[in-house]
Amino acid sequence: GGKTVKRGMMHACLQWPTPSLAAPIKCSVGSSTSPFPFDFQHSRRKAVIFITASLFTSSLNFNPNPPNSAFVSPAAARELDEEEEARVVRLFEETSPSVVFIKMLELPNTSNSSKDILLTDETSAKVEGTGSGFLWDKFGHIVTNYHVVAKLATDKSGLQCCKVTLVDAEGNKISLLADIIGFDPAYDLAVLKADSDGKQIKPAILGTSNDLQVGQSCFAIGNPYGYENTLTTGVVSGLGREIPSPNGQAIRGAIQTDAAINAGNSGGPLMDSNGHVIGVNTATFTRKGTGMSSGVNFAIPIDMVVQTVPYLIVYGTPYSDRY
Repeated sequence: GGKTVKRGMMHACLQWPTPSLAAPIKCSVGSSTSPFPFDFQHSRRKAVIFITASLFTSSLNFNPNPPNSAFVSPAAARELDEEEEARVVRLFEETSPSVVFIKMLELPNTSNSSKDILLTDETSAKVEGTGSGFLWDKFGHIVTNYHVVAKLATDKSGLQCCKVTLVDAEGNKISLLADIIGFDPAYDLAVLKADSDGKQIKPAILGTSNDLQVGQSCFAIGNPYGYENTLTTGVVSGLGREIPSPNGQAIRGAIQTDAAINAGNSGGPLMDSNGHVIGVNTATFTRKGTGMSSGVNFAIPIDMVVQTVPYLIVYGTPYSDRY
C-alpha cells in the first residue's frame, strides 16, 4: 500500500479538504471556513496541497520547434490555430459524455421519504459536497476519488446518498442514485455503481501512463465549484511524483500537470490528446492562506487505476490490503 508520508517531505503544510460545496460562491480555496482533517506544519514555506476534484491552464499552442516558423504567413498561422481549436472542441464533444457529476447528499433524521425523491427534489437534503468521476464500463461503474465519497463509504446511519448526473449516448442528461461498491483510501480511489435503467452510456477510453512524456498536452473535464462539464488544458509538467493519500500513505508515480485542478474536479479524468484517460485528477498544491492555484497539480496514473479498480469491483475490499 506504500510507505507513510514523512513530515517535511514536500516542505509544505498538507491538508485534505472535503469535496467542494455545490454553491460556488466562495471561490477561495483553503479559507478558514473549510474544515480540513489533516494539518501538518513545516518549518519553511507554508503551503497547502488540496485534494480536489479537477484542472487546467492552457498551453495548447506551445511548439518549441514549429516547422519553418520564420516563413509562416499570418493566414497560415490562423489556419493552424483554428485547426488546433477544432481538435480540442472535438475532444471535448467526444469525451464529456463519459464524465460524471457527483453530488453527496445527506437526508434529515426525520425523513421518511424514499431516496428516489432526490432525483427530482433535493430541498429536503443537505448538500455535503460535489466532485467528479468517469464511466468505467457500460454496466454503470463509475471511478472517482475516495475522498469525494468518504462519507458514503463510512456511513452507518443510512442517511448518506450519492446522486450522479451524466449524459447518455443520445445526449440526454440523466440523474441516478449510485451505491459505493468498493474503495481504497491508500490509493484514494473508489468505485460507484449506478443503474442506467437500460439507457446507453459511453464509458471513457483508457490510455496508459507508462509512456507519458513531460511537455505533452493534457486535458481535464470536471465540475469545479459545481460548474458542470468544465474543460481545462495544460501539459504534463512532471512524472513519478509522490503525494499523500487520505490515510497518510504515499501514492507513488503521480502525474504533475499545470492543468487547473480545483475543488469539485477530484475524481475526474486527465486525458491525452487522443481523449484517452491517463490519470485521475486528485490534488493541487496551493500556498497556504492565498487560496490561489500554483499551477502544480497531481493525478493518480491510470496504470495504477487499471490495476486497482477491477479488484474493487469484484471484491469490494481495498486492493492495498490484498496480502
